[in-house]
Amino acid sequence: MLSLRRRLILVHLAATIVTVSAAAFIGWWELSRNVNGQLDAALLALAETEIGMLKDLDKTSIHVHEAPAGSAPPSLTRLDRLVQIIDGQGQVLARSNNLGTGQLPVTTQLLAQLAAGETVFDTLPEASDEPLRVVSVPTLISGQRYGVQVAGSLDDVNRILYSATILFALMALALLTAIGWIGIRLSRKAFVAIEKIVEQARSIGDANLHHRLPHPGGDDEFGHLVDTLNAMLVRIEKAFESQRRFTADASHELRSPLSRLRTEIEVTLRRPRNQDDYVVTLHSCLEEVGRLTMLVEELLLLARLDSGQERGVIGPLSLNQLAQDAINKWGPSAQDKNVALLLEADAEVFVNAAAAPMALVLRNLVENALKFSPPGSCITLRITALEQGAEIAIVDQGPGIPEEELPFIFERFFRASNARASDIDGVGLGLALSQALAQHYGGHIHVRNSPNSGCQFTLTLPFPPR
Repeated sequence: MLSLRRRLILVHLAATIVTVSAAAFIGWWELSRNVNGQLDAALLALAETEIGMLKDLDKTSIHVHEAPAGSAPPSLTRLDRLVQIIDGQGQVLARSNNLGTGQLPVTTQLLAQLAAGETVFDTLPEASDEPLRVVSVPTLISGQRYGVQVAGSLDDVNRILYSATILFALMALALLTAIGWIGIRLSRKAFVAIEKIVEQARSIGDANLHHRLPHPGGDDEFGHLVDTLNAMLVRIEKAFESQRRFTADASHELRSPLSRLRTEIEVTLRRPRNQDDYVVTLHSCLEEVGRLTMLVEELLLLARLDSGQERGVIGPLSLNQLAQDAINKWGPSAQDKNVALLLEADAEVFVNAAAAPMALVLRNLVENALKFSPPGSCITLRITALEQGAEIAIVDQGPGIPEEELPFIFERFFRASNARASDIDGVGLGLALSQALAQHYGGHIHVRNSPNSGCQFTLTLPFPPR
């Protein structure tokens, strides 16, 4: 199969050939029409002049009006013009001297057309040494029908058209050659640039995704293509980096509890122990297994979200009920820590989402606020209806998040510095999972520090369709 470049060149040449050929033909046809029209007009004018002179004669003295040789100045209108006068039956009554003993042909069809009053133009390719163009004009003199025939050579016309044909052909050939050469050069230049981009793009792999395609420097289609490809490389690099970091963090988070579990089992099995010691060890191992199970479930849920396989029953969902369920879930833990959970809502608000995923999001947000809330503080869940949806803000009175860490708070396995310093339990997946779930259902989670102290996470979700 031909390459795209060759196909484009062939299409370009074909279109150019058709266009130039059509233009040359139209030019030649217009020239032919004008040249033949000028000859026809000259013949007709001479015939009408002859008719005007005949009307002053009687029928016994009909003749062609031409001056004897040497008795008048040159007559360019009669130069190379053959004149013949016939009656209604086709009998030749008079003819010009340059006709000699010959005569212009008169056919039955011509006589019928003259009798009908028609002016007839004929082309006689073999009437003499040169092809002739003849005009036959009817006239009526003293009640008698006559016809005046004037003929002129087509030799000059044919020579002009032949020369024009050669000229048009040469011009078309030169134009086609020039346009074809320019098209080939331009296509070669364009495709060389594309091939360079392709070659450079092929050299970029997963080991050197930080490389970028060199910009050609112009604000044209090639520049836009390079900009688009470089932007795509940036996204791919970020995706690869996120995947590498995710894999490394997941491996670390899985290895740590597995190492603790193995160590605890190995220490327990080093020597015989009583039943109570084994029970304590098994409970500790069970807690580690629970944390591992939760971690794996969160990783699987994130994987399903990334692949678009997470499906929930979407419908009108009461945001007030979700908030109340989250308060009921973490109410006992809040009481143990002496933290108050409050719900602020003017009216019941419904959003368009799935119940189980949104319940998990709110539980994660409330749990996160509870982890960082000091004893004696308050966590407020504030529901507000907006124009296009509704939002629920979870406001705590904890230490807040360092401003420089806010852009990374929803990244997977990211933990703020105050969380790492205080040894608060967690692996850094809860907020990332909550943001992914919110975005999956058309929402979003925003975070900011409160003016005085604490942090505010705001979940926004769309209204149900009407």
